[in-house]
Amino acid sequence: RTEYSIKVHRQEYYAIITHMDEQVGRIINHLKETGQDKNTYIIFSADHGLSVGNHGLVGKQNMYDHSMRVPLILVGPNIPENEKREMQVYLQDIMATSLELAGIEKPEYVEFNSLLPLINKEVNESSYAEIYGAYMNLQRMVRTDKFKLIIYPRARKMKLFDVINDPNEMF
Repeated sequence: RTEYSIKVHRQEYYAIITHMDEQVGRIINHLKETGQDKNTYIIFSADHGLSVGNHGLVGKQNMYDHSMRVPLILVGPNIPENEKREMQVYLQDIMATSLELAGIEKPEYVEFNSLLPLINKEVNESSYAEIYGAYMNLQRMVRTDKFKLIIYPRARKMKLFDVINDPNEMF
């Protein structure tokens, strides 16, 4: 990757984010104008980040935190405002959360957990001692609050990171 290509990719990436922000703003404004904001939950997230040059990568195909730890925002009635939770969850937890918000019992086949106990501070830690990730047959990852192991099966390489002392996963 050249310095120029990384700059262009970052410009494109941030332009897409700006456009998305404007569209979300339009939706929120409409909800407020029509009074629907009082009984509407908004769950905002994304898929993997594009790396935009971090670790010399451009794309989504990696297990580094800059790509794996995506935004997850939940707003609505009885959701605390301007608070942040730092813990590991799966995006699939959104389904269990949505079911609980709707008052629908979670089916047995749904293996993920509602985020409401975390949001409401009924519990102080994630339901998961570790989080797993994978990209095809090329990469595997397991992450705890303290460590992350990335495995490249075909290359027969492994990287272990102390994510507390090395949050950028550089050493």
